[in-house]
Amino acid sequence: MLINGADRVVEDALRGLAGAHPGLTVDTAHRIVLRGDAPVADKVALIAGGGSGHEPMPTGFVGHGMLDAACAGEVFAFPLPGRMARAAAAVDSGRGVLLMAGSDPRGAPGFDRAAELAEDEGVAVDAVLIADDMAIPGNGEGAGSRGAGGAVFVARLAGAAAESGASLEQVAALARRVAGSCRSCRITPSACGDTESSPAHGPAPGGGGPGAGGGGEPAHVQQAGAGTAGTVEPAVEGLLAELRPGGPVLLLVNGMGGTPLLELYAFTAEAHRLLARRRVSVARTLVGNYVTSLDTAGCSVTLCQADDTLLRLWDSPVRTPALRWGG
Repeated sequence: MLINGADRVVEDALRGLAGAHPGLTVDTAHRIVLRGDAPVADKVALIAGGGSGHEPMPTGFVGHGMLDAACAGEVFAFPLPGRMARAAAAVDSGRGVLLMAGSDPRGAPGFDRAAELAEDEGVAVDAVLIADDMAIPGNGEGAGSRGAGGAVFVARLAGAAAESGASLEQVAALARRVAGSCRSCRITPSACGDTESSPAHGPAPGGGGPGAGGGGEPAHVQQAGAGTAGTVEPAVEGLLAELRPGGPVLLLVNGMGGTPLLELYAFTAEAHRLLARRRVSVARTLVGNYVTSLDTAGCSVTLCQADDTLLRLWDSPVRTPALRWGG
């Protein structure tokens, strides 16, 4: 692999991010990425924390219309709580800070501690855990569940609301609403980090075989030579059974690091066909690598129930390294 060593890959990657995007402020010592104009006056700030190896989540989503800061932990590990609190103090304009992270029993204590430390510094804080992965028992109920592609929708829509001048209470309520309206399904034929040279320090528990996510959790749908149609159908049917959408949806087809866009777009075409057959209107579609797991093969698909308000927020300008449109 193209790394100098597992002990320095995170700092090296952050230095590369800083060089590629000089509009960001990158504190490599504390592994914090900030908007270059932070703190933004009279605006609620959003911070996401998460393990490295999932890029561009969260560091690639810092910028206008999304996050004010992101904290990177070790590979597949939650960042140190003190660093999250440091980021909160750096971006707080006096209107408060919303902390966001994917739900994970291993990271939950650190997430709670980060909120406590920020409050000790006089920062008004609210916190939202995202738990959209329907393959993990206890989804939507905290412990046992895990965040997946829904984090992109939450960060984008809550970030747009904050940019519009919404209060901390309003931004947090919208973030929780979106988090509860998302479900994700992962499809992969192999475990992540399945090489000795991986910065994740080797294969997932139990070696190779079907798996997905930072901890090698089982995928909801395991590919077995079924082709695009045979793979997409159980994923889409499972998502619809969980959400039962009554209106338009946002669709994310997310590469997990080892699948070419050629295959992701083929997957997307089949997903559109199946959703149309079920009379589900796809209002917006996002395709690409947004929440990865190093070089894991396969993808995840996320549906988020939408309405006119969410669509207006989605379409508003966003300028980050990984997501960019509008003025």
